Amino acid sequence: MKALVLAGGTGSRLKPFTHTGAKQLLPIANRPVLFYALDSLAAAGIREVGVVVGAYGRDVRELVGDGADFGLRITYLRQSRPLGIAHAVRIAHDFLGDEDFLLYLGDNYLQQGLTGLVRRSAADPAAARLLLTPVEDPSAFGVAEVDAEGNVLRVEEKPDAPRSTLALIGVYAFSPAVHEAVRAITPSARGELEITHAVQWMVDQGLRVRAETTIGPWRDTGSPEDMLEVNRHVLDRMEGRIEGKVDARSALVGRVRVAEGAVVRGSRIVGPVIIGAGAVVSNSRVGPYTSIGEDCRVEDSAVEYSVLLRGAQVEGASRIEASLIGRGAVVAPAPRLPQAHRLVIGDHSKVYLTP
Repeated sequence: MKALVLAGGTGSRLKPFTHTGAKQLLPIANRPVLFYALDSLAAAGIREVGVVVGAYGRDVRELVGDGADFGLRITYLRQSRPLGIAHAVRIAHDFLGDEDFLLYLGDNYLQQGLTGLVRRSAADPAAARLLLTPVEDPSAFGVAEVDAEGNVLRVEEKPDAPRSTLALIGVYAFSPAVHEAVRAITPSARGELEITHAVQWMVDQGLRVRAETTIGPWRDTGSPEDMLEVNRHVLDRMEGRIEGKVDARSALVGRVRVAEGAVVRGSRIVGPVIIGAGAVVSNSRVGPYTSIGEDCRVEDSAVEYSVLLRGAQVEGASRIEASLIGRGAVVAPAPRLPQAHRLVIGDHSKVYLTP
């Protein structure tokens, strides 16, 4: 079985971060989200992977390479514009050939992995097999209606009146029948070829479409809130390890990972926390559930339940929590101006001011 991983898309909910990079490369516990998908594919025994890339394809290639570090052989497929998941399947036809394949959205995090799904797909063949999870607001997702035997009766994309609470989570096992389906459908109102329309076409043709439900940790890391929650899940499973320098005035409590080249001085770190190579934490309190990226600086500050991307600097912040701080960003005390705030804010940024 081959796999097709989507690593393009615009990531509109993660602006301004996605103005300068692919959302699949944003870090979870200091590793790109995409890496966890590739790890899961390799663990499931898949070796041939097609990665669909868009505007930031060069960045993805530089980080992922030929896939050898993951035990994979990767072929890159260029999607000129984000025209939908089914369109990605269309352009990947030559790579996929007439084989069964797994489709995985590269910004998804699925803690349980893919081994069980791959095994069951081989043992019980179907035209398509969908991975679902119950959600509180199904109108924000693709939704599947499933009978008592696990057969899919209907799928809809973000319906106003959902027929169930079971959302598609972006993991599918397909037979070659999907290629006829994606050729048969037309663009939706938003101008995309929807994979839900292709699945519904297969259902309408009388093909066997099966569903599996997972209640394990899953997130579409398409928003800052989801990024922080996935970071929490990953850090919860992390083991502590000290490879960098921690001075005698510092206290490390619980599972803390300090990468080689990182420095902790006069600070209290309460895990789970990961501190990347080249980062310096001094006279600060950090954690829990915080990831500090490579070459970051945290001085005279308190940071908790946050993600700092590479090169970010936090200085003199009495308390930062539930925050996502971008590459090379600087957080520092403002001048004491009476009744005024001085701001330099990029496009689509959000700033929350206390009275």
